[in-house]
Amino acid sequence: MEIALVILFVAIIFIIKSVKVVPQQHAWVVERLGRFHAALAPGLNIVVPFIDRIAYRHMLKEVPLDVPSQVCITKDNTQLQVDGILYFQVMDPRLASYGTSNYISAITQLAQTTLRSVIGKMELDKTFEEREHINSAVVAALDEAASSWGVKVLRYEIKDLTPPKEILHAMQAQITAEREKRALIAASEGRKQEQINIATGEREAFIQRSEGAKQAAINNAQGEGEAIKTVAEATAQAIRKVAEAIEMPGGMNAVNLKVAEKYVEAFAHIAKESTTMILPNNLADMGAMISTTMSLIKSQR
Repeated sequence: MEIALVILFVAIIFIIKSVKVVPQQHAWVVERLGRFHAALAPGLNIVVPFIDRIAYRHMLKEVPLDVPSQVCITKDNTQLQVDGILYFQVMDPRLASYGTSNYISAITQLAQTTLRSVIGKMELDKTFEEREHINSAVVAALDEAASSWGVKVLRYEIKDLTPPKEILHAMQAQITAEREKRALIAASEGRKQEQINIATGEREAFIQRSEGAKQAAINNAQGEGEAIKTVAEATAQAIRKVAEAIEMPGGMNAVNLKVAEKYVEAFAHIAKESTTMILPNNLADMGAMISTTMSLIKSQR
């Protein structure tokens, strides 16, 4: 009975040692008698107890690795405190087990040295502008080296770039000066635009005034032309009426009578206005004119 219990106990231990359940996204490396035998896939696996052993356990998920902060020297000899985070994934469990003694430490050290090398080729201002380039350069260098370790480096991200306090103060002063410069430029541009607007307004007002004066002159000229035309038409109409009256019977006699009356009135007016007597050259003509006038008056009666 005791022997049966012992055999049952040994059988249970044997079964427990033989059955291995690997979780999803994991890989276990099995060594048989000290040599690599197999990499167990997720699920139920059978191994030989006391001969096979689980030497390494790897997680196949993407792993974030914090790269410790370090001091880097830029091309213009400025110290820069840099830290970042690295994302990698185990692709080959065998190489991850035997390619290096500690692939996490190897990746971390390589990331730091590569980062120092990349930043050493840049000036301080460029390091803030070229983060994408720095990340890409670190990933390329790490991925090439980590392929022999069974690890693939997916990406690298810089978390912080911290220059010394003196540099920070200088950068802040530079930013302040740049902002003040932009403010002055903006103010001067505003004043310039204001002057342009004022000049443009004055020019447009002058043009409008000149256009108004021009139109007024045109209107006045047109009005004067219309007035002259109207007077001329009235004068022409009057002349036509006079001409028609002259053509009528007795018209010429009426004209002569009118001329004689004006002639006499003119001399009478001169006599009233001046103490000097002005007589025409030919008094006979004057007498003839008076005789003609008197005869015309009698004929009109």
